[in-house]
Amino acid sequence: MSVYVGNLSYDVTEDSLNAIFAEYGSVKRVQLPTDRDTGRMRGFGFVEMGTDAEETAAIDALNGAEWMGRDLKVNKAKPREDRGSFGGNRGNNSFHNRY
Repeated sequence: MSVYVGNLSYDVTEDSLNAIFAEYGSVKRVQLPTDRDTGRMRGFGFVEMGTDAEETAAIDALNGAEWMGRDLKVNKAKPREDRGSFGGNRGNNSFHNRY
């Protein structure tokens, strides 16, 4: 499981995010998604911690904390939804079936 980190400064790097989470345990991976068109960071990221206990400690300590001029939003990441065409329901979409 990973941790969602929102309301990040656009100046954040993977190394700086890794460092802040490393205070609460071992960090396995850090991801900072970027915008496809601009290449600019999207203002959120994901951190994968070594154990659930480390993850919980980081969430408890960092959610709502001010960092780099922003109040962080930190919680357990939700599983990614299927983003297929028209809501992932291609085969049953009545629009497609009629035309």
